[in-house]
Amino acid sequence: MLNRFAIAIVFMLFCSLPSFAQDGKENKKQKESNEELVVESGTVVTDPIDPLAPSRAAFYSAVIPGLGQAYNKKYWKIPIVYAALGAGLYFYFDNGNEYDRYRDAYKRRLAGFTDDEFFGTITDSGLIEAQKTLQRNQEISLLVTIGIYVLNIIDANVDAHLLQFNVDDNLSFKPHYKINDFDKSGDLGLTFNFKF
Repeated sequence: MLNRFAIAIVFMLFCSLPSFAQDGKENKKQKESNEELVVESGTVVTDPIDPLAPSRAAFYSAVIPGLGQAYNKKYWKIPIVYAALGAGLYFYFDNGNEYDRYRDAYKRRLAGFTDDEFFGTITDSGLIEAQKTLQRNQEISLLVTIGIYVLNIIDANVDAHLLQFNVDDNLSFKPHYKINDFDKSGDLGLTFNFKF
């Protein structure tokens, strides 16, 4: 375990060395050119917030699953939505077909026939238990499919909310590590910066 940890530390240090080298080169370039970059407060353009965008995305996903994700321009989520809904529907119909097979065989046995496909391998009580299990699985598949449909709507709504979230430099949240001068131990903390 310690060996893996040591290898991981060495790998991370090795990967970060080029960034330190570039940082030094950039500092030299900055010292050579004494120009400063000044950004005027009026030049920063922010996108306007559309308060109806989350409800519109949720409505689109409710009408046609995946349309809300397309509205949010998260096209990679559309195949996931359809694959999940397709899997739920597949298991729903597959369990329904298997249920019908066992039910038909049980009905034929009650009518006195001995030519069903399960005769000799499954008893009458086994057919009843198989029907109960398949019916329960079919109901669970339906509930999972409905849950996936609802998650599709919730995902579109939440994603539309998050697209309007403010993530500029005036609002930042950064971790920091500082050596404590008193006992020479490390202090790990978080810094929350808000600039007006």
